[in-house]
Amino acid sequence: MKRRALFATLTLGALSSFATLAPTAFAQTPIKFALDWRFEGPAAPYFVALDKGYYKAEGLDVTIDTGNGSTEAINRAASGAYQFVFGDINTLVRFRDKPESKKLKVVAMIYDAPPFAIVSLKKAGISKPKDLEGKTLGAPAADGAYAQWPAFVKKNGIDASKVKIENVGFPVREPMLVEGKVDAITGFSFSSYMNLRGRGIAQDDIHVMLMRNLGLELYGNGIIVDSEYAAKNPKIVQGFVRATLKGWQDAIADPKGAIASLMKRNSILNDGQEFVRFKMAIDQNVLTPEVRANGIGGVDMKRLARSIEQIGEGFKFSNKPKAEDIFDASYLPAKPERTIKQ
Repeated sequence: MKRRALFATLTLGALSSFATLAPTAFAQTPIKFALDWRFEGPAAPYFVALDKGYYKAEGLDVTIDTGNGSTEAINRAASGAYQFVFGDINTLVRFRDKPESKKLKVVAMIYDAPPFAIVSLKKAGISKPKDLEGKTLGAPAADGAYAQWPAFVKKNGIDASKVKIENVGFPVREPMLVEGKVDAITGFSFSSYMNLRGRGIAQDDIHVMLMRNLGLELYGNGIIVDSEYAAKNPKIVQGFVRATLKGWQDAIADPKGAIASLMKRNSILNDGQEFVRFKMAIDQNVLTPEVRANGIGGVDMKRLARSIEQIGEGFKFSNKPKAEDIFDASYLPAKPERTIKQ
């Protein structure tokens, strides 16, 4: 009887200890993740990862916030306010030019082809880059697409002195194009296109010139993290990247389901419009021949090096970063895990 009593006491003690330790053992690490823009179609995969428990399975309690452009996103990562941000790698290249800058790096490429575009209406008669000469181009000063203008001009033989640049705000960019106050605008292809469609402009009246198809070898947006934080927390970074890429793989396989996840967070959206916006991002920016062949998340370091050279055509480097300063592939899952099955 004494033996039984002792065993019962030990068992209850062990259970009590386990109950005390259990919350710690299964605690989720809080993670703040900032997007570059609003909760719109292209943000859907991150909510898929949340809804399917991919982040939770990696021990991460992820909060996703909207953004206001890649410059803000990068500043959020540099300040330490956010562990991860979704931002433009070309903006990061310029940021890293300053020796004192935080050593932020892209750890997963999402937009293998950037959505940088010149968008116009049919009535403007702009069908090729040279047609911009003699026209007025509306471009927000902080626009990622406009930042590539010097390289675009050089690559396509445009006489920049013949193009008037009108500094416009993001909210009035498409309205000014519709009103004829500018002849063309710079912007993300899927955003400007859908904003124009939302204003009643017919599909056939919208002309989109993707810079990636016109000589620029640039990459687009990816997952950015402070390399010092990553070195101290490799498992967290690996887990976040793995969960995020799973979300993208599922969203590509089921875009409508992904938009349903998005609508839970922003119910005032038009789900049909966001589906089109998201499909444009998938088809034009994410699912390129390179990604089909090599999986999502990685980059070709030689191409990245060439893209840094192209950035230098419109940006005077003082401490030009190398490709390995900008992208770190060590946190990516193995290639078979990143394959797009479609």
